[in-house]
Amino acid sequence: MTIKIEKCKQDDLKKLQSVSIETFYETFKDQNSAENMEAYLAKAFNEEQLKKELANQLSTFYFIYVDGEVAGYLKVNINEAQSEQMGDAFLEVERIYIQNRYQGQGLGKSLMDKVIELATTQNKKSIWLGVWEKNEPAISFYKKIGFVQTGAHSFYMGDDKQTDWIMTKVLE
Repeated sequence: MTIKIEKCKQDDLKKLQSVSIETFYETFKDQNSAENMEAYLAKAFNEEQLKKELANQLSTFYFIYVDGEVAGYLKVNINEAQSEQMGDAFLEVERIYIQNRYQGQGLGKSLMDKVIELATTQNKKSIWLGVWEKNEPAISFYKKIGFVQTGAHSFYMGDDKQTDWIMTKVLE
């Protein structure tokens, strides 16, 4: 198995849109109404929205490939691009998703190693992310790699107000 992580480019828009929709839907379809899923996917992953996010110099997307196939992706934000104003010492992991068929192969850990590398090279002191309070597998994974819950914020899935835990990892 060959694993490769590559930075997304503007011309990766269609591929990014496809993997974004697929992984988000796979992850949350069973816990949310079809209407709320449809509303969220249309808002968060439409071409214009993703084009704007790809153009933001303070946000970066990465694909993770397994044997040449996109298996998932990552989005990180710094400074003003963060979804919560945490300050310049923080790097945010806004999205980290692996397709179901590739889960359990260490790809999430590979992406988080990339996050730590990015944060370190940019002299960030901490990494933070928001994770749905009901996403127990993700919470367990983050705890295992050194994240702790430091707060919470609201997340809207369509018209359903949900709670995301804010989890933080301080870098050594």
